[in-house]
Amino acid sequence: MWSDNIILWLQYINDILVFWEGTSTSFKSFVDSLNENTLNLHVTSEINSTTLPFLDLLIQKNEDGTISSTLYRKATAPNSLLGCYSHHPTPLKRGIPKGQFLRMRRNCSDDSSFLEESKKCIQRFKDREYPENVVLEAFRHASQQKRTTLLTPRERSISYGASDPLLSDRILYPHVFRMVQNSHIHNMVITDLLKYFGWTWVGILVSEDDSGENELQILTKYMRERGICAAFTIKLTEQNVYFKDMDLHVLDIPEGVNIIIMCGTYSNYGTHFLYNYGSILLDKTFILPPSWAYSLMLMEYRDSTLNGSLAVDVSSQPFSGMEDFFKNYKKFPNLFHYQSFWTLLDLMAGNDDKDSFILVNFNDERYNGTCQYTVPSLRNFLSAGVAPRLYSAVEVLGKALHEMFLFIKYKYKDDSVTGFIHNRRKLQRYIQMMKSSPDPMRPSYYFNEQGEAEHPYKIINWLYLDEATHVVDIGNFSPCAFSGENLHINPQSITWKHTNKIPVSRCSDQCLPGSRKKATETIHTCCYYCVPCSEGEISNITDADNCIKCQSEEWPNEKRDRCLPKVIEFISYQNDAMAYVFSGVSVFGCLVTGFIFLIFITYRHTPIVKANNRNLSYVLLVSIILSFLSVFLFLGRPNDVTCRLRETSFGIFFSVAISSLLAKTVIVCVAFKSTKPGSPWRKWLSVKLPHTIVLLCSSLQVVLCVIWLSISPPFQDLDTQSYPDKIIIQCNEGSDICFYSMLGYMGLLSAVSFVLAFMVRTLPDSFNEAKYITFSMLLFCSVWISMIPAYLSTRGKYMVAVEIFAVIVSSAGLLACVFFPKCFIILFKSEMNKNTDLLRKRKE
Repeated sequence: MWSDNIILWLQYINDILVFWEGTSTSFKSFVDSLNENTLNLHVTSEINSTTLPFLDLLIQKNEDGTISSTLYRKATAPNSLLGCYSHHPTPLKRGIPKGQFLRMRRNCSDDSSFLEESKKCIQRFKDREYPENVVLEAFRHASQQKRTTLLTPRERSISYGASDPLLSDRILYPHVFRMVQNSHIHNMVITDLLKYFGWTWVGILVSEDDSGENELQILTKYMRERGICAAFTIKLTEQNVYFKDMDLHVLDIPEGVNIIIMCGTYSNYGTHFLYNYGSILLDKTFILPPSWAYSLMLMEYRDSTLNGSLAVDVSSQPFSGMEDFFKNYKKFPNLFHYQSFWTLLDLMAGNDDKDSFILVNFNDERYNGTCQYTVPSLRNFLSAGVAPRLYSAVEVLGKALHEMFLFIKYKYKDDSVTGFIHNRRKLQRYIQMMKSSPDPMRPSYYFNEQGEAEHPYKIINWLYLDEATHVVDIGNFSPCAFSGENLHINPQSITWKHTNKIPVSRCSDQCLPGSRKKATETIHTCCYYCVPCSEGEISNITDADNCIKCQSEEWPNEKRDRCLPKVIEFISYQNDAMAYVFSGVSVFGCLVTGFIFLIFITYRHTPIVKANNRNLSYVLLVSIILSFLSVFLFLGRPNDVTCRLRETSFGIFFSVAISSLLAKTVIVCVAFKSTKPGSPWRKWLSVKLPHTIVLLCSSLQVVLCVIWLSISPPFQDLDTQSYPDKIIIQCNEGSDICFYSMLGYMGLLSAVSFVLAFMVRTLPDSFNEAKYITFSMLLFCSVWISMIPAYLSTRGKYMVAVEIFAVIVSSAGLLACVFFPKCFIILFKSEMNKNTDLLRKRKE
């Protein structure tokens, strides 16, 4: 019911502009009807018959009934423009004035309001410290634009060479399609190329424009991610190019830089820069982006400087019909052209010299002399990638239009004009859906989600041989491949400058495996020292940032480039001489003790065997045999069982042996004490006394060992700390208190035996063993007292060897001091082993 009153209805989200024909009362009724909804929406309105703000637009109704507009700003609006001193990218800050002035050009319907608003805007930019030349340049650019052009909706377009990353934003630029990918891709190719050849110290020549600034930021970003440093960056400005007296300041190339990257758009500044500084750059290798790669004219002007350079270009197939174009093209005889243009026409129309080069001589006032330039053939120019992309762009657009018109013709029949008006906005969809593969089962679209045609890149080698330019394909880069598999290079097909060797461009020498990089005082991470890896660490790659710590069971080799299993150390039967020696000595000791035991059994009825308690001698010999045999518990790879047995067994065996000697000494002492009439010692002269002493003293040691095994028994332990390159398999005592209590009790028994034997050593008796027991206990105590510090100061198998040595020497000492004199008498002095001889000695 209100449609007749609404002349214009414009809506942007929650703001609505309405041109209403009627009274204010009717309009308020219309607003009230809008508020009568069930969606909880509330509409407010502002009515004005002369001026009205809408978004950033101030709409005015003039006296003649026309409508005009200008920029709208609130009176309280602050100056919120981004400060020029901020750390935002320079291209972004340069684009802000352009955007602001273009906005004013669109909003202001007449030039006077545009100029008025521009003066205010210029002052706001000055307040934010923007350079005056940048602001005025943006104002001039906006002034030259037609308002009607700016207000015309953009049609869908296909660019053959635009590589600005901003165009990949499909929200801001949904209508833009490109036959190349954004500059991120080819800069990624360049950095991968640098990484492939190990070039980490390079120079950059960048064009003085927005494209150069943008690409420089992208390139340096990828270089930082791959550990590549820019030794210098030179902008190709007029001052840097044409002032030869600034050689030392402009091209102060640091040592080690042999690779220079061209960045940004191609310009004549780049050509003249190479000409002016050719002598300095003669031994440098250049890497060129696609914007420079298709300009073969550059190569022909600076053949000596760019010979052997590498270039990155889009891999495009020559368009169909190109050969016919060269073959059938003829000159237009009635047209006037410059000499160089006629040269190109001659090249295009020629038959035999299509690929030749024409030398053009002309006078150049700048250099006050005659300069020679070579003009490349048109065939080379058209084959360099630009023409195929342009041909493909036109082809895709033509096919998309064809598909759209087929749909319009099918749906609208004869009314095609109406159908075109309704569907021309849908051209974007037809372009997006164009397929490059004719196979319907495997659709391959021309453009990806960013509106970019994905093409592989080729790596080419520029050569100047026999006065002609040659382009050799040496590799390729596929953006669609898996990460790490994108770049493929054939190094054998590359012809390098001067020496046919890969140039080296590094700030520091490579750190070989086994070392790592250490930063220097400079800000560049590519300049560093090489230091060996620390103990226990390795590096198995060149230029390692950090060394890798080996696992606890591994240790570096001598070069520190590989982790090897640590040496397992214990007294092994397989490859350790100590095991053979100790085993042989232990077996020999057992055989000798057994032989003595056999002698004592054979001569058990003789006086010398029966003296000092024959049974105690048997017990002592058995305990010595067991002590020798306990050595085998210390040999071989330890485990929990052998660890428990080795520490307790020799303690118990030696306790039994010392208890037997103590019993022998006590018997001698009691026997002589009881010879006096009425002596109270007589009641101790019985068979049970020695047995009781042996059982009681040995039982205390057994109780200590049982408590030890119950509370904290010994166990197998891996010692990885004593020696960094070894793992010692040893027995951990479990409880040091129990271990040293066992040794202390054994020392107490030996000390008591030694003191008592020393006291009775002079008692008159033909077979008094006290003096032999004294010597044996002296030897025993000396061995074990010296063993303790040696045991604590050694590690690994040598600590076990000290313990084995103490066991063997103690057992041998007891055997030798106590039994060798008796065996000597039994075997060689048999006349002394008789009762008559004993009586005779007593009378004497």
